[in-house]
Amino acid sequence: MISQSISQKSISKPETPPKNISRRTGAYALMDSLKRHGVEHIFGYPGGAILPIYDELYKWEASGKLQHILVRHEQGAAHAADGYARATGKVGVCFGTSGPGATNLVTGIATAHMDSIPMVVVTGQVHRGSIGSDAFQETDIYGITLPIVKHSYVVRQASDMAQIVAQAFHIASTGRPGPVLIDIPKDVGLEECDYQPVQPSTLRLRGYRPTVKGNPRQINQALNLMCQARQPLLYVGGGAIAADAHRELQQLAEIFQIPVTTTLMGKGAFDESHPLSVGMLGMHGTAYANFAVSECDLLIAVGSRFDDRVTGKLDEFACHAQVIHIDIDPAEVGKNRAPQVPIVGDVRLVLKDLLRRHKEENIPAAPHQTKAWLDRINRWRREYPLQVPQYPDSISPQEVIVELRNQAPNAYYTTDVGQHQMWSAQFLKNGPRRWISSAGLGTMGYGLPAAMGVKVALPQEQVICIAGDASVQMNIQELGTLAHYGIKVKTVIINNGWQGMVRQWQEAFFGERYSSSNMELGMPDFVKLAEAYGVKGLLIKNREELKDAIAEILAHDGPVLADVRVTKNENCYPMVAPGKSNAQMIGLPERPKSEHIPEVLQCSNCGAKNSESNNFCPECGTKL
Repeated sequence: MISQSISQKSISKPETPPKNISRRTGAYALMDSLKRHGVEHIFGYPGGAILPIYDELYKWEASGKLQHILVRHEQGAAHAADGYARATGKVGVCFGTSGPGATNLVTGIATAHMDSIPMVVVTGQVHRGSIGSDAFQETDIYGITLPIVKHSYVVRQASDMAQIVAQAFHIASTGRPGPVLIDIPKDVGLEECDYQPVQPSTLRLRGYRPTVKGNPRQINQALNLMCQARQPLLYVGGGAIAADAHRELQQLAEIFQIPVTTTLMGKGAFDESHPLSVGMLGMHGTAYANFAVSECDLLIAVGSRFDDRVTGKLDEFACHAQVIHIDIDPAEVGKNRAPQVPIVGDVRLVLKDLLRRHKEENIPAAPHQTKAWLDRINRWRREYPLQVPQYPDSISPQEVIVELRNQAPNAYYTTDVGQHQMWSAQFLKNGPRRWISSAGLGTMGYGLPAAMGVKVALPQEQVICIAGDASVQMNIQELGTLAHYGIKVKTVIINNGWQGMVRQWQEAFFGERYSSSNMELGMPDFVKLAEAYGVKGLLIKNREELKDAIAEILAHDGPVLADVRVTKNENCYPMVAPGKSNAQMIGLPERPKSEHIPEVLQCSNCGAKNSESNNFCPECGTKL
């Protein structure tokens, strides 16, 4: 992500004559500005340097204008604001004090930055005169976070507060979204100024103009390639979610009969129950998605960034395909893979233009053109299905996730990071914004506080956190926040007694040397721990009780923590090993012997026959 360089000297003053000016403190200006930008909930933790702001917040809460959610650790505040933003599309807001309060937010800021999530992070700072003197609880949070924010501010005078807040919200939510930091010295919060509100609609920000409309010539080029392709594939990332482009995406896929694969961040952008969906691709993607990306002749990348967990061996990723890359961030287009047609613009607007041009040109829909390709993918789907094992003496992790899916198909799901995250991505079928997971940074401990943020934003919706026994302990203190506010999040721990993904890699690539990955020694009694916080705890050990126990979890009128004991050594497959191409997966089910006979394809150019295992005719080189 390019951090937009905006000097504090460029803060533009209102062009209209001053109106409604009154003497107010910097803290009041902050609260009033947040409210004017639609903020209803703030996640945070107080401390010395931010006390003037919390003192003002006390008044706003008392009047019912804002609600502050007191977390038990600042990292929980950042993840909660992140989950709030992912579920709603609004800007999430969190507070932390100076020094350790600010640094505790860093992991959450980095998580949001990697996944392009709009957040405004407000930190307290020591008095302006003490900055640089190593004062008590002083850290340069502005400097610390520069690589992991879209932009940063230090508020030097209270009269700048309204403009800075307006700019922060605008920058965080437009173009490629991301976190923006506002660092506020303690005396700025106390300082009085002539306060004039800034309405969001009146903001004029010089030097910041994200490109939102795609180039018409490139859109025409993309349309031509799509009309010609026989084996096209839509490769959809988180940019489609950020742009709310799911309707346009489905229309495009159906008109051209193009199969759709999504990244971990793109889950939910396309209906995963749709016949054109091939699920997630990449390291733990479906076999049929990985085969499809390896064999396609046209790859249409929509709001995705060709990251290493998706591409595997980069030079063999979609190596026979021409590439159309649509993204709002010009820095991403061509960064890892040079496209034949680069289109910089808002994903939704670009797809709308593609659909409009298709209609204007009166191009007939040609589903027959991709029929053979779809038939081939469907055969892979039958031959290499995702498997849900059943063991005689234990529950498999996949069974738990499938049962959750069956009983709560429309819930908002958050996850921590590891094997349970990948199984959840494989087996859950989520709607737009209903899949919430740390993808780019892979942050353990993300799921519980993120679910808290989702539930605060959408109190009438079902919110379920699928966690691992190792990762849930990273932020398990947020059970206290759930109990405090009665936030009815259901947390289901897939408990195998390991750092599961670490154990799997140690088994596969490190000679089964399980160094520091077993979590059984020192594991808490999760049921008693939940109850100690005032949260309902549940232990599930047997398959026979799984269905009824999950029904009980979902029916309970309050937060729940369920400890589900699963098979200890289950591995997550398919898996693309590091340095291998997506077609070289391990852990695939064996094909029936009768289906090992390769299909014979005939070249449309010279008539030569050849096995489908080759992509090009050996006689004339034509794409088969």
